[in-house]
This record gives sequence, C-alpha cells and structure tokens, in this order.
Amino acid sequence: MSRTFIYARVSTVDQNTDNQILEIESAGFAVDKRRIVRESISGSVAAAKRPQFARLLDRLEPSDVLIVTKLDRLGRNAMDVRATVEQLAADSVRVHCLALGGVDLTSAAGKMTMSVLGAVAEFERDLLVERTQAGLARARAEGKTLGRRPALTIAQQADAMVRLGAGESVAKVARDYGTTRQSIMRVRARHTSVDAVDS
Repeated sequence: MSRTFIYARVSTVDQNTDNQILEIESAGFAVDKRRIVRESISGSVAAAKRPQFARLLDRLEPSDVLIVTKLDRLGRNAMDVRATVEQLAADSVRVHCLALGGVDLTSAAGKMTMSVLGAVAEFERDLLVERTQAGLARARAEGKTLGRRPALTIAQQADAMVRLGAGESVAKVARDYGTTRQSIMRVRARHTSVDAVDS
C-alpha cells in the first residue's frame, strides 16, 4: 500500500514550513503528521547532503508518493533536482510538485517536464564549464600559478636533482626534504623532460 510523504524545506531557522504544509493540504492531500519531513537548510546544499532529506530517502519504499510545493525544495539547481527525481523514480517513488499543477514527475507528462529540466541542467553545466575556463584563462593571463603548490622550491628541486645525479636514492632525498617519494620522482621526471627538450 502506498504512503504519502511531504518534504518541506526553508532556507533559514527563522522561517517555517507551515505555509508549504497548508498549501499541500489545501490541494487535497491528506498526509499523516508522522510522514511530514521539515528541514531548515540552505538551498545551496545538495539534496543528498541534507540530513532530513537523507533520512526521508531511507524511509521511502516503492509505490510511495513524495509531495513538494516547488522543485527548488528538492534541489539546489536543475542538475540536482533532476538527479534527485531520477533517484526516486529508480526506487519506484512518485514525486508530485504542486507548482507544476501537481504533476507526477515520474509519469509521462512528468518525464517531459524532466526532459526540459535536463536541457536546463545541461545548460547550467555548460555555463559552469565556461565560467571556470574563463576564470582559469584570466588567472593565467595575470601570471598566477595554478594548481597545487610544489612540494619543493626551485632551489630545492635543483639540489634534489644534483643529489639524484650523484647516486642518492629517491627515498633518502624525499626523507631529507620531508616529502614523498612521488614528489621527488615528479621533480626528476619534470627536469628530465626539460633536459631532453633542451638537447
């Protein structure tokens, strides 16, 4: 037998979820108070990382129904919402969203809505990639060093190469500099490839 759950979320503790519950009840859904899950957490937190939502996922069973007032209650962006709905659909949980006319997002009409949401998610991903690449290009143009800071300074790297050239082991050089063998091997590989280009 299917059970109906409500997930109501607000962003801050000084807000409350009463209006969301009232809106769902006014739409004709009668939900046992024990199956109303309330959460005060920022929408910027992914659904899977929200404590109450994670507990809700553990309680939901196939054929259960989850009701939310708006899609943004379910996720932080289109990508997150889509992933959440797909996870619930895979578990045979139906998801109703009042803001979309109460449509079940796992039904045929809901799947059409989700395909539009998928396009929005892809657009968001592309924008994120573009912004990241633009930021990296700007940082390079400003002469900023990207990535992890090297384990050894330039002088230490040169000294390490001299010691390795003199026959000292990678392990001993790494121990003396308080770093890992992999760091010393990366230094050796980098300097070896530079030497090969110069010759």
